[in-house]
Amino acid sequence: MNTLIFRTVAPFLTSLMVLFSIFVLLRGHNEPGGGFIGGLIAASAFAIYGIACGVSPVRRALYFHPMGIAGFGLFIACVAGIMSIFVNVPFMTGLWVFPKVFGVELALSTPMLFDIGVYLVVVGAITSIALALEEREED
Repeated sequence: MNTLIFRTVAPFLTSLMVLFSIFVLLRGHNEPGGGFIGGLIAASAFAIYGIACGVSPVRRALYFHPMGIAGFGLFIACVAGIMSIFVNVPFMTGLWVFPKVFGVELALSTPMLFDIGVYLVVVGAITSIALALEEREED
């Protein structure tokens, strides 16, 4: 399965899939999608890249250890929930701010922050599992 065509196309396919996963992540508030599905798409992209090129190029591409990415995502998801306590509303209540950037009003929220945390947890955990299985297969 490790053909020249697959090794050549895999980096482009991985880039496209990661970009699409970010689109699905950001789309997930008003339409189908979100952090979990986006994270699965990104983890699948890294798995394809790992099958084509090996484990060490994937680890170099990620820069951080996958479990570190998952831990940071869990931290972000917890912060998104705790922010509501400081505003004296129930835990995990959505909070919104509307800053203007270059004349365009952005809607930023704690649910979006929570989705980003879930995205990072899924990417980190699933990629860590996939890389561990791929390393075992190479031995």
